[in-house]
Amino acid sequence: MDTPPLLLTQIDPEQNRARFYTVTLTQTLFGEVALLRNWGRLGTRGQTLLETHATAAEAAAAAEKLAARKRRRGYR
Repeated sequence: MDTPPLLLTQIDPEQNRARFYTVTLTQTLFGEVALLRNWGRLGTRGQTLLETHATAAEAAAAAEKLAARKRRRGYR
């Protein structure tokens, strides 16, 4: 069930901005579908948030929604 992580970055040297955002779909030890989010400044471990969802389709829709929001905010 694990999917390769979607990596988005936002780099702007003029504003000293170097950020990353990753989204990964995975399965928990209890069989739930999880959306793993990781973000922070490039070169750091960043922060992590794990969201559980009832179905894989629901988790995939949430991942697409997050990716679209980040792309609107300048991540590529």
